[in-house]
Amino acid sequence: MVMTMHRNGTTAVPERVEWVDAAKGICIVFVVMMHSTLGVGNHMGGEGWMHTVVAFAAPFRMPDFFLISGLFLARVVDRDWRTYGDKRILHFVYFYLLWLLIQSVMKSGSIGDGTLAGFVEHLAFSLVEPFSTLWFVYMLAVFSIVAKLVRKVNPVLVLAVAAALEIAPIHTGWFLLDEFCGRLVYFLAGWHLAPMIFRLAEAALARKGAALAFLAAWAVVNGALALNEVTLLGQTTTLAALPVVSLALGIAGAVAIVTVSALVAGTIAGRPFAYAGQHSIAVYLAFFVPMAATREILLRLGIVEDIGTVSAIVTLSAVIAPLVLERIVRHTPLSFLFERPAWARLGEKRPAVAPAE
Repeated sequence: MVMTMHRNGTTAVPERVEWVDAAKGICIVFVVMMHSTLGVGNHMGGEGWMHTVVAFAAPFRMPDFFLISGLFLARVVDRDWRTYGDKRILHFVYFYLLWLLIQSVMKSGSIGDGTLAGFVEHLAFSLVEPFSTLWFVYMLAVFSIVAKLVRKVNPVLVLAVAAALEIAPIHTGWFLLDEFCGRLVYFLAGWHLAPMIFRLAEAALARKGAALAFLAAWAVVNGALALNEVTLLGQTTTLAALPVVSLALGIAGAVAIVTVSALVAGTIAGRPFAYAGQHSIAVYLAFFVPMAATREILLRLGIVEDIGTVSAIVTLSAVIAPLVLERIVRHTPLSFLFERPAWARLGEKRPAVAPAE
């Protein structure tokens, strides 16, 4: 693979890297799985075997998502604010606002007591407090702004401060601030450590035996810490959620997902994840619709009674349906649902016209 160097010393990579797409796909499956499984559990009044899988994935599910999201930041972070803002900020703002409106309309009966004033108030509040599952998209815009602002600060210092925010028990009750503190370090690590992460993927392929041994050891440790609880200061939590431990497991889990993705990329097992990763924005934005619909249908029919199995079916439906929808609308007037139209782009900055002499 031929690579070039950016001005800041980071390595440039091709537009599409299959293991990165696979990693994105794995991320989205785990995210959808969490929402689907917890939703089914709440409606059926219990837990199933899928709840164990969700608990196992808790330490690395979001760290991996944000680490992968930061991998290609070096390509654009040094560009002017107009270009950077279009690619890394306005991009996410557009989809957040569009799907905030779509989700809110679909849930309007339960928002703001069903009144117009309550609905408008909800939309306004959602500008400072991310709504529902769309918080991922909102946070990517926020992180992109932060990265641009600190791009000239020593990376070691930036990562150290971000790590301290993750370790600190920050629970203000303001979802945006709490998640910002808990997730920023992984996004910045994806940016600053990208060359190391790509070398890790190459090493996994070169030494598959060692990679598999690492994955086995990681799975045992992650499972032991994620599936066992401890009570501290009157609060019950998992061992994996303890300060410092959560950061260590988040990093280890992200490394594990990179390793798995490198190993399965290009294989029959990896191609579905890679496809999902290539179109992950569609799944992130739209999975709530088939998730709720499939859950409601299965619960009404009552054909499947096992909570874990229902959760698995709902997860599959919630991942596949948005991918099908994206393919259907791709070259139609509805393509704006998953592709930013020209009017929502800033475009390239035009050079100033030199005065005539």
